[in-house]
Amino acid sequence: MTTTTDGFRARLGRFGVWLAPAPVLGATPAAIEREQVARIEALGFGSVWVGEGAHGPKEIFAHLALLLTATDRLLVGSGIARVGNRTPAAMQAGAATLAEAFPGRLLLGLGLGITANTGDPQDPAARAPSDASPVAVMRHYLDAMTAAADADADAGGLAAPFPRLLAALGPRMLALARDHADGAHPFSVPVAHTALAREILGPDKLLVPEQVILDEPDPTAARALARRHLAAGSPTSPYARNLRRLGYGDDDFAHGGSDRLIDDRFAHGDPAALARQLTEHLDAGADSVLIRVPAPTLNAAVDTLARLADALPAAPAASLPQHI
Repeated sequence: MTTTTDGFRARLGRFGVWLAPAPVLGATPAAIEREQVARIEALGFGSVWVGEGAHGPKEIFAHLALLLTATDRLLVGSGIARVGNRTPAAMQAGAATLAEAFPGRLLLGLGLGITANTGDPQDPAARAPSDASPVAVMRHYLDAMTAAADADADAGGLAAPFPRLLAALGPRMLALARDHADGAHPFSVPVAHTALAREILGPDKLLVPEQVILDEPDPTAARALARRHLAAGSPTSPYARNLRRLGYGDDDFAHGGSDRLIDDRFAHGDPAALARQLTEHLDAGADSVLIRVPAPTLNAAVDTLARLADALPAAPAASLPQHI
């Protein structure tokens, strides 16, 4: 099942926000999260996205419902809902429930996560062949979601459209996002990947990449912060492999990361400089750019977004009717 993306593209706005599920959101009470997400909406951002780990800290659909009820027009996305955490039928039902309750406001980002898991081994619909590639696992999962949606429609269930976006990095997963989904939500990517992704996806599919920003005008200090951030990732992770596929070599990964790699992966500077770097993703073909602010608390992250908002060349997202 795919859905028309034009309405969602118009409402996304040029910039959204990606909030880290752990440790920040996992330690944030619901009341504070509601307050800060409403603040993000008031700042003019078009969407807010949250993810989930293999074991939490917050169940993704309950979390998305909290964000939807705290705001009036903000689009809300999963970045990502892990396919290993629930069967395809459960994923479809969870998304469909929220899409019907909040029309036009839900985007479902799907991914395998760092460690692939295909769902409940007791459910044949959730089980891909044991030797399947990640792309084959995801294709199987999408097909099973579509079958669940068709069965629900045949039984008279309520239906509301929602886009499915894949956590696609490599060319094969991007092609799957083009042919079996509504677009891609790449994570931890430079502008060069956004250009490549748009080329593979074509003009009609959604492309919503994430971009880390560092609110630090001194380049030396910003790069030192970025190197600590980069060091937390595995050198064999899909994100590192993707950077190598884009042409970054051993020299770029040595000594905490070359200036070239750091500057391509981390936007840094004052608000005007950050705005210029974020806009490069739009120029490369992104429909909307999700801004991630490394911060110790949600309040601190939103404080940074507030300082940035006035510098962004973003028209307000199209307003939506309040949900019922």
